[in-house]
Amino acid sequence: MTPETVIEIGQYAMRTTVLVAGPMLVAGMVVGLAISIFQAATQINEMTMTFVPKILTVFLVLILTLPWAISQMTGFTEAMFNRIANM
Repeated sequence: MTPETVIEIGQYAMRTTVLVAGPMLVAGMVVGLAISIFQAATQINEMTMTFVPKILTVFLVLILTLPWAISQMTGFTEAMFNRIANM
């Protein structure tokens, strides 16, 4: 296996990771930012007010994107198994 192949596999793995985790991370950041702005405007400093909505949002996005994420991970796994078979 050449160094170029290893780099290509690593890039494909990182791209798949970012694609699968990205929607949940972005949703959590948007909700966290909105709650932080609300807390700054109202001067309410309650930790559960930031934690619970972010967890619920990430969980909801996970449920909504789960079929797509599974297909992305399955495609990556199949591609890796095909590379192994072709060696």
